[in-house]
Amino acid sequence: MPRANRYILPGNICHLTHRCHNRSFLLRFGRDRTEYRRRLRNIVNDMKASLLSYCITSNHVHLLVKADQPGQVSKLMQRIQGEFAGYYNLRKNRTGAFWQGRYWCTMVDNNQYLWDCMKYIDLNMVRAGAVSHPAEWQWCGFNEIIGARRRYCLLDLEAILQLHGNADVDQFRMNYRHEIDQAASRRESVRDPMWTESIAAGRESFVREIEANTHNRRELTVAHDESGRWLIKEALVAYA
Repeated sequence: MPRANRYILPGNICHLTHRCHNRSFLLRFGRDRTEYRRRLRNIVNDMKASLLSYCITSNHVHLLVKADQPGQVSKLMQRIQGEFAGYYNLRKNRTGAFWQGRYWCTMVDNNQYLWDCMKYIDLNMVRAGAVSHPAEWQWCGFNEIIGARRRYCLLDLEAILQLHGNADVDQFRMNYRHEIDQAASRRESVRDPMWTESIAAGRESFVREIEANTHNRRELTVAHDESGRWLIKEALVAYA
C-alpha cells in the first residue's frame, strides 16, 4: 500500500496518483471523468489550493498540486475521493471500494523538473495509446494550459507562470505546445517511475532539504539515476 503521503511537507509541489480499485476501468465513461473534473474544480477552488496539472484516465488519476497549508493535500484528496466514490456508487447502485488503497505522492522540484512532470502528466494517454496527442484527450490540462479551453478552468495559470520564473504567458504556451508536439510525434511512451514511485524528485539541494525535514529518515533512501536526477524513495520500494 502506498505510504508516500506520510512524508508530504507543506509548501511543496505534489504529484499525486491514485488508481481505481483493483486497477479496474471504473472511469472508462466520459460522463464519469467529466463529473470527477467538475467536483475537483469545486474542491480546489473551495480549499484555495493551486492545481498545476491533471489527467483523468480510465483507471487512475494524476494531479499536480501546490498546497501551502499543513494537511491541505490530504484534506483535498479525502474530499475528492469520498465525494466521487459516493456519487459513482449511488449512480451505479454499487457498494464497495472505488479507490485502490491510498494515493501516492511525489514532491517535485520546480524549474525543469516541474516542466517535465507537467509534460509527463499530459502525455499519459499518448503513452497508453488512447490518443496521438494530449489535445485529443479533454480530461487533462493541456488544452487549458495552451489557452484552447477557457470555460470551467481548473488550473492556476498564475501560479504555473510564477513557478516558471514569472514566464510570459504567450511564450510559455508556445514553448510548452512545441515540446508536447515533439514528444507526441516521437511517441515518447516510456513510463518513468521517478514520477510515481519516488518520495521526492529534483536537484540534489532540493532532495537533501526534503530529507533533512522528514521524520523517520531511516525509512528513506537518497539516490540519483544515470541522468543525474536526484530522488528519495522508501527503502523497500525498488526503483528501476
